[in-house]
Amino acid sequence: MNARHAVALAAVFALSCSTPKPRADIDPDIASQIDQIKAIDNHAHPTTSPTDRDYDALPVDAMQPAPMPFRIGASDFRVQEKSRNMADVLDAAGIEVMLANRVAMGPGLDPARFKWVPFADPLMYPLNNVNMAKRDADRKTFFAAEEKLLKSYLYDGGGGEVLPSTLDEYLSIVSKTIERHKQQGAVAEKFEMAYLRTLSVGNPLQIEVDRIYNTYSKNSGVPTDAEYKALQDYIFRHIATECGKRSMPIHIHTGAGAGGSYDVGGANPMQLEPLLNDQALRGTQFVMIHGGWPFTREVASLLGKPNAWVDFSVLGLILYPKELAQVLRTWLEYMPDKVLFGTDAGPWTADIGVEETARLCARTNREALAIALTGMVRDGEINRDKAVELARMVMRDNARKLYGMK
Repeated sequence: MNARHAVALAAVFALSCSTPKPRADIDPDIASQIDQIKAIDNHAHPTTSPTDRDYDALPVDAMQPAPMPFRIGASDFRVQEKSRNMADVLDAAGIEVMLANRVAMGPGLDPARFKWVPFADPLMYPLNNVNMAKRDADRKTFFAAEEKLLKSYLYDGGGGEVLPSTLDEYLSIVSKTIERHKQQGAVAEKFEMAYLRTLSVGNPLQIEVDRIYNTYSKNSGVPTDAEYKALQDYIFRHIATECGKRSMPIHIHTGAGAGGSYDVGGANPMQLEPLLNDQALRGTQFVMIHGGWPFTREVASLLGKPNAWVDFSVLGLILYPKELAQVLRTWLEYMPDKVLFGTDAGPWTADIGVEETARLCARTNREALAIALTGMVRDGEINRDKAVELARMVMRDNARKLYGMK
């Protein structure tokens, strides 16, 4: 532990268990009602052991060193006695059900409380990735991990680790992979492609992508950037269509991300608008994970699409309650039935784990929601009963509707 962490870390436990000082911008009755709601956490990375590596397909601890968000570094919130019982972690954070974004589920993750969200990204990159991997050190590491996971998908799909000879055969394995995930309990599929490429997805012709796949899958040649993007876009659309058939929403990392080489502009959620407008994909629900921050007003404009949703996972870790409340109020005043509670709880450093991040983010989220709803009540936009109704929608009911939960 470095000196900065030695001074900074010591208690989501203290933060979450001690009684905070009353805030003038929070109605205590609204806050009390919010505190009693058991949340459905739309996005997190729970762990099963100190050596667990399946909590993310692209673990941030494999990235090049980069500055830590101020709030994480400046807060004193380490849990002194860590619990390896993930159900206890949920209880401490007031979370009933957590959507576990993991490579695979593991021991201690009760299916009644942890719902699986696997990764679909590896399926997009079946060809030689040398050009994409050489863009920076982080992508070099990431594509090695993607290629390894793709081999396991191919093997489980019955084709060994060798690519099929035609694109149609490959897409059949893609469909089988999604179906297998569904049968194993997955409720959605996750894309981290903002760490690998832009969110902009075109609509290429099948004859063109057939040529690209046939040309480069049979040898060690490297497709041009334009060729490979066209193939990736076609595969993404196939995955989205297959997920729609199975009532499995697509989760997409949007907005800022970890690492000094991350392309924030390439993760602007406005790049998803053509997908959301595509009538062929109207049966697929898209969730903009992490609220697209800092593009949160752009996200608001997209929530009018019938298949667009947003969660505010991670924002409670990097923003203080007052700032997060402003984000939430914008969304709640426009499309409150499209907003989902989330934490992004998971390992951040050797000292900051899922116990700390779940509690800190859950507490911040509740406080920010109370500030936003109090402001709406005091400004005459809604009454207190409606405020509590909106709180329940955000904390759990919207997720129940989206995923068909009881």
